[in-house]
Amino acid sequence: MSRLFQTKLQKAFFLLILVITIGVVGYVLISNYSLVDALYMTVITISTVGYGEIKPLNDQEKLFTVFLIATSIVSFGYTVSAFTEYIVSGQLFQQLKLKKVQKKIEQLHGHTIICGFGRNGKQAMVKLSNYKKQFVIVEQDEDVVQTIEEKGFLCVHGDATSDEFLKRAGIEKAENLIAALPSDADNLFIVLSAKQLNHQCKIISRASSESSYDKLKIAGADNVIMPDKLGGDHMASLVVTPDVIEFVGRLTIEGETTANLEEISVDDLPEKYLGKTILDLDLRKKTGCTVIGYKTPDSDYVINPEASIELKKKAHLIVLGRPEQISKLRELF
Repeated sequence: MSRLFQTKLQKAFFLLILVITIGVVGYVLISNYSLVDALYMTVITISTVGYGEIKPLNDQEKLFTVFLIATSIVSFGYTVSAFTEYIVSGQLFQQLKLKKVQKKIEQLHGHTIICGFGRNGKQAMVKLSNYKKQFVIVEQDEDVVQTIEEKGFLCVHGDATSDEFLKRAGIEKAENLIAALPSDADNLFIVLSAKQLNHQCKIISRASSESSYDKLKIAGADNVIMPDKLGGDHMASLVVTPDVIEFVGRLTIEGETTANLEEISVDDLPEKYLGKTILDLDLRKKTGCTVIGYKTPDSDYVINPEASIELKKKAHLIVLGRPEQISKLRELF
């Protein structure tokens, strides 16, 4: 519908320019006017403002002027009709709103792109929103896009498998991308496109089948999540180790006020702690939190690390605590 209105407006402005061109050329050839005089006569004729002619018109010039007036009436009528329809339909305001949204997206840096707004896309949005992270959603369904915009979130209406819409979502400056479309083939295409446009972007993709897992990893996905497999594993674990699963289920990383788990980048710590140990950090005494995991610069995980482990650049700490302790941790670091 938007393209239809744009096409009608383009036709209307083309007709208007064509009429002016015909008028200028006609007066130059018939009346030997200069370009300025010919343009003046054309404008006062098609606008019917009533100013006098440059010189009295002969019969040939009068007939041409009548033709120009009749032609301009038709073209003006079509132009006004198309422009009025464009405004009444809301397309003008929609275009202005899209430009405003696009300007906001262009100002983002280090944000996350969510491709698809199904069940997984919605869950990703809630999590990122709880952590006050910047994100842009790419969705093809127009009704879903309207719902997203009503919630106040940034959204690009288009096919996420297209480079054009990934660029509109700011893929060049994005830090993360979540491919959450229902089709593994579409997610694979997104991963390939995203890696080509921004090889430093971290990509998390959804997969439905085991055969897609390796393909997505080879294509460049940093993490591949299989929701169905996770669901089955979780249900089986409730049979084998119910108390452990229930306890883990009570641990939350929901957001600013409800988290029990937090990740700390060593790079974000004050410089005085670089090269020091977990013991020197003394989180237990300062916040009540406990370090339960350590991710090395080589991306290896150490569960329940020793207090003597050295804090190195590009390493991360996984910290456990009650919500109020996590809040205190965030205030200190």
